Amino acid sequence: MTTAMILCAGLGTRLRPITDEMPKPLVWFGNKPLLFHILDRLAAAGVERVVLNTHHLAERFERRLFLGAPIGVTLVHEPKILGTAGGVAAAAPALGPGDVLVWNGDILATFSVTALEGAHARAKAKGAIATLAVAFRDPEKMRVGEGTVGLGEDGSIVRLRGETFGREVRGADFVGVQILGEVARARLPSEGCLVGDVYLPALRAGERVAASAIVSRFCDLGTPHAYFEESMHWLAEFGSWRGEDVHVDPEVSLASVILGDGVTVRGRGELREVVACPGAAVEAPLERAIVLGSGTIVRV
Repeated sequence: MTTAMILCAGLGTRLRPITDEMPKPLVWFGNKPLLFHILDRLAAAGVERVVLNTHHLAERFERRLFLGAPIGVTLVHEPKILGTAGGVAAAAPALGPGDVLVWNGDILATFSVTALEGAHARAKAKGAIATLAVAFRDPEKMRVGEGTVGLGEDGSIVRLRGETFGREVRGADFVGVQILGEVARARLPSEGCLVGDVYLPALRAGERVAASAIVSRFCDLGTPHAYFEESMHWLAEFGSWRGEDVHVDPEVSLASVILGDGVTVRGRGELREVVACPGAAVEAPLERAIVLGSGTIVRV
């Protein structure tokens, strides 16, 4: 698989006020925008080109932003949000034919893209129209009825959005990454949702939607709290992290802090558990906060 799509057109409503200034996939996470963590993982798996759909603050997806990207990027603008299924349908000319990997632009997941491709090839040979990457709720217990999906004995989806389609043997969570086969792509509506308008109708008709439980860890950076906590998790191996052109006054101490490019820290005292987005001006002391480029402080 050489082409993938990252869904970037959402409004990021739950992540406000951060997404008032930046589309969710471009929110600074750790040492780079969230989107670039996904691009790195796709490039490492041999994907050669990625299509991004844009809507909210689309002008922030400047082409120069991708000059140093590890993979070729094609932008497709949506003047009107089309949904996850409609977005992939509208991007068909840019994606080309065949199966396509689709990744939600607000999700970080740890898994092997190559393993997902292999699982999809095997599932497709048995009639599956798509393969969803999932994570077990518990590595040892079956947790039947728990999580966003239920799996049958053959790994197929048998529970989705409260509807059941067979005997469930294990609960899991869908992580917002999937491979769509050609059959599924041919059915995509011009507007609509992959789960509600593609997978559920297929399951109701007795068709197979497969799952691959290859994800060891994932997070949805959908709220300021989730974004902050995951940023602190990322920091665990660094202590603190500074981007380029960062200035910190000599009487300021740092503990578990992410300072994006161009950040200035003034004052006296400690910055503890702070995420400062690129260009932000921060006043010490400050604790457990996100500081936006505009200077807005989000307490967590």
